[in-house]
Amino acid sequence: MNIWQILSDVVVLLGIGALLGGLFERVKQSAIIGYLLAGVFLGPNVLQLVQSADQVIAISELGVALLLFAIGLEFSWSRLRGMGRVALGSGVVQVAATTSIVTGGAILFGLGSKAGLALGAICALSSTACVLRVLTAQGEVESVHGGRALGILLLQDMAVVPLVLIVSVLAQGGSGQEVLWGVLRTVGIGLVLVVALYVIFNHLVPRLLESGPIRSNRELPLLIAVTSGLGSAIAAHSAGVSPALGAFLAGLLLAESPFAIQVRADISSLKTLLLTLFFTAMGMLSDPAWIASNALLVGSAVAVVVIGKATIVWGSLRLFGAHGRNAVAAGICLGQIGEFSFVLAEIARGSLLNEQMFMLVVSTTVITMILTPYLVGNAPVLASRLARKYTPIDGSSEGKGESNIAIIIGFGPAGRAASERIAERGCHIIVVDQNPTAAREARALGYGSVTGDARYAEVLSHAGLHRATVVVVTLPGTDSVLEIVRNVRMSEPGVLVLVRARFHRSLAALQETGAHVVIDEEHEVGRLIADAYGELAPEPAPNSAE
Repeated sequence: MNIWQILSDVVVLLGIGALLGGLFERVKQSAIIGYLLAGVFLGPNVLQLVQSADQVIAISELGVALLLFAIGLEFSWSRLRGMGRVALGSGVVQVAATTSIVTGGAILFGLGSKAGLALGAICALSSTACVLRVLTAQGEVESVHGGRALGILLLQDMAVVPLVLIVSVLAQGGSGQEVLWGVLRTVGIGLVLVVALYVIFNHLVPRLLESGPIRSNRELPLLIAVTSGLGSAIAAHSAGVSPALGAFLAGLLLAESPFAIQVRADISSLKTLLLTLFFTAMGMLSDPAWIASNALLVGSAVAVVVIGKATIVWGSLRLFGAHGRNAVAAGICLGQIGEFSFVLAEIARGSLLNEQMFMLVVSTTVITMILTPYLVGNAPVLASRLARKYTPIDGSSEGKGESNIAIIIGFGPAGRAASERIAERGCHIIVVDQNPTAAREARALGYGSVTGDARYAEVLSHAGLHRATVVVVTLPGTDSVLEIVRNVRMSEPGVLVLVRARFHRSLAALQETGAHVVIDEEHEVGRLIADAYGELAPEPAPNSAE
């Protein structure tokens, strides 16, 4: 396939995806629906405008890898352990229970044990890309139900490797011993890969990022970030392990570095581009004509998946002691079939699943993905209604976060002084600074800290902008401050913004951008000098009478 044809197809998909995504956003719907529909209409089953569908789908899978890399950067080993048995244990139970129930149901309907097991593995996985995209857009990744859902999603992503192996061996007609040997072999390769990634991301990459020339150049850290995320995915693929899992491990190992948040911010634009391409590529796999002619079958499958998976996730979380309302909300969030299910379905196609069953899986997956923004967006409301209707579901305020947060951007002398005085008023201080030394000093004083460039929305989001009551910007550079104020006011119009103006000439621009209070440094210095003179200078001599 000509590279220019592939590039042309990518441009068409992204262009129409952006158009439909924008239209759906304008009517207050999720842009993901527009991306999926763009793929449906442009794909080989409708308008046939994309000629290199297989190659585009392969490229788009890099978006999922970068998504998992970003998740790994967010979830360090310590934070992953901190999620505890509730999220991780319930994830294991959910995957095992869903696989077993679907396998049993498939056998009852006469599909056979091998086909049933493949179908169970396909249905066990939910969409990390869709769910995390909506949770992030709504600022609910840090919520209790969002954290529960994300913990289960991570477990599902880790389960992709053994599930792919099992389905692959079943498709080839292998024995149970061959399946076990394949799993053990992959685990061994995975352990070698973990050791190699540990050395790279705990010794080599942090030293590169801390070096003076790289830290002072904005392009070089971006190149290192992209190379880290995509390179680890390629290394995992070469070793026979899931590329997405390899990227996740790389992010997890790099997460302990103070540069983790900035790396996430650096790759966010590329991740968004590739994820958008991924959603459009997934849409190309569906056939609207087939769905219309099998509407009852597809509708029944969608209902079973949404209700069944929500119930299984709820039960798994309750088994490990999660509160009912949050368990229900997390279950509703995960009521779909995920992107990695396409991989399993493609492996099983022909040998384990006939063409009709394959089309049913693809159609159900695409439709549940389209429903995901509505499910995730309304999960807390639906859970609350169920809580009022059914008394066993409690409404505990489990996991409430910090309130009255003050974000201090820049931890120089001005930032330190502001932090000290604001903390005295009972605020929880979170410092954002690009200098890792400043961030360490902030933590030593008992403040929260984020190492990164506050001009990036990803960095501000990680600092907790959606929960902040005040943002204080003490940076000296006027252009950077203007960009930060603009982003803060756009993301959270209700937050109070206090800004330092290094020069008097920037006062008007900062006020027009939306800062509530601007401290004019030149004016204040002049006033303080005059006040000091007034205190030190001798009283003027009275005029002598003639």
